[in-house]
Amino acid sequence: MNTVRGARERARIEVTAAIKDEARRQLAAEGAAKLSLRAVARELGMVSSALYRYFPSRDDLLTALIIDAYDSVGTAAEAALAGTEGAPPRARWVATCTAVRAWALAHPHEYALIYGSPVPGYSAPADTVGPASRVGNVFIAVAREAHTGRGLALPPLPAGLRAEAERMTEEFARGVPPEVTAALVAAWAQLVGLISFELFGQFRRVVEESERDRFFAHNADRLAHEVGLPAAPPAAPSAV
Repeated sequence: MNTVRGARERARIEVTAAIKDEARRQLAAEGAAKLSLRAVARELGMVSSALYRYFPSRDDLLTALIIDAYDSVGTAAEAALAGTEGAPPRARWVATCTAVRAWALAHPHEYALIYGSPVPGYSAPADTVGPASRVGNVFIAVAREAHTGRGLALPPLPAGLRAEAERMTEEFARGVPPEVTAALVAAWAQLVGLISFELFGQFRRVVEESERDRFFAHNADRLAHEVGLPAAPPAAPSAV
């Protein structure tokens, strides 16, 4: 019985993966708004009723794709953080920004699904909140590390925004000064804007393609400055 159950579970995993792969292909070709379970089933040679046993509705399939996308970019950000262990916080910040951009350029349609225009008629369930938080949590971790280590240069915060900044800090950025929490939210929005402009063609005739890596790195560093992360110490002079 265990062997049979194991075979069924493996088959279900394989079919689920095939459904998602075909759905991603349709996202690339038609966009999320036109995703159709019937079309996915037809391309896979399945009857619609069989596909519904895996994903009861289009929204269920969209949710699975969205969670996968958030987890994928979250994994990229977390790997960048782990790969810069011991580096100054500002360098870790820029490395994470760079990893998020690289993921977006490699997965443009999945990026558009999670950071582009909302899908008409779709409302993301609570299941997406945790995966969606992974990248933001990496940036919060960098700021928290700097705060407990070399220190942060607190950004200015208008008195009228302090209560909201304190609420945000309590809700998702404990251990970070409220001034920095507010700056982190703004920096995250600006980072998404930078990547989206590049990915969706808004930099055409504005930033030369050959200069976009340099342009992005400069602005990622500027965002680190606005958050209050200290600049890396200057290199020691070489011995004569």
